[in-house]
Amino acid sequence: MGSSAPIQLSANEKRLCDIIASRSSKLFDELKQHVETCTGPTADGNTDGLDWTRSHFVSRLEKLGATTTLTPGDDRPDWLLSSKKSVAAALPPTAVCARLKPDMKRVLIAGHLDTVHADTSPFKALTVSADGTTATGPGCVDMKGGLVIAMNALEALDEAGISASWSFLMNSDEETGSYCSARVLESAARSHDFGLALEPALPGGKLAVERMGSGQFYIETHGRSAHVGRDFASGVSAVTALAKTLVQIDDIADAETGRIISVGPIEGGTATNAVPERARAWGNARYATQEIADEIGAKLDALATSTDAMPSVMVKRSFVRPPKPLIPATESLALTAREVAEHLGQSLPFTSTGGVCDGNNLQAAGLPTIDTLGVRGGGLHTNEEWIELASLVERCQLLAVLIHRLSVS
Repeated sequence: MGSSAPIQLSANEKRLCDIIASRSSKLFDELKQHVETCTGPTADGNTDGLDWTRSHFVSRLEKLGATTTLTPGDDRPDWLLSSKKSVAAALPPTAVCARLKPDMKRVLIAGHLDTVHADTSPFKALTVSADGTTATGPGCVDMKGGLVIAMNALEALDEAGISASWSFLMNSDEETGSYCSARVLESAARSHDFGLALEPALPGGKLAVERMGSGQFYIETHGRSAHVGRDFASGVSAVTALAKTLVQIDDIADAETGRIISVGPIEGGTATNAVPERARAWGNARYATQEIADEIGAKLDALATSTDAMPSVMVKRSFVRPPKPLIPATESLALTAREVAEHLGQSLPFTSTGGVCDGNNLQAAGLPTIDTLGVRGGGLHTNEEWIELASLVERCQLLAVLIHRLSVS
């Protein structure tokens, strides 16, 4: 939308939307700049792009009067697959830039700077389609587009002279579980009234109002090595032990009742003529409720044996993404967002998803949160990731008006 805003908007909100519409070229240019700045996986230790991006946004937010708190990252479990690449991987800090007002509600905006696209990937540029309606590029929707619209929404609010009370939290490890930033997410959640996370919209522009939880686990088995031809009977295969354990894990899963388990990758053995002494596997569990999470966790724990057993089974797990059910406070927040969308001439259908994000953690810490307020697009985590370019202005307008209305609610 441009200057012809529906009548349900106030005069101030119409002016705000006009300011954002005038930023259309700026929004695209900023998206291109950020997409072509690699902020790939933190576990790879590539932090230059992350550091630059963080500093860039912090500088702009401080020009709006925000005060910045930078918290060093906490450690992550060393058995995680993301930690396997580099035990000495950087522990990125989390920035919280706050411009809160004592007489207004406090809105927490949450975005992650990291993407899954490595610096070595050939997928590096923002490329516009022939018809000019979409573009592809690493992280364009997940979530560089979301970061760009949030920054511009706050600047437009300031330019329009419209009151708002907000904090902008930017972490750098969401794609690997937010282990480094979990403490900051929890603390920020407890000091705000509403949470808005910038994950991309689901297909059809849908807003996720309910999410499953997610946990990681690791299975390691130990046996006894022996020569396959000369002394097979003396060997105990760790691979066989792992295979039997994974069959038991598969029996835990039941997608229809909210129990999803996926295993992979798997490693084991060193040579075909040696009985494998060690094998291991990584896995992911998704659960619809906390009760199911506890049940899956208990069944995984029960697979472990004593260390002197032959073969032995070791189990490690970390269930750090709690389920995000549709609670009344979040439903009310989602309905407010839908009302804003309708006043802007947009639609905002609701849905649920098995995907997880920082919104899970924020709501689990007590903050009503909606978390697919970013741009529209698709192909997340692939070399076909794409953005619907019109959504830069449209979702920026939605976010800006919503932040204002929540602040004065």
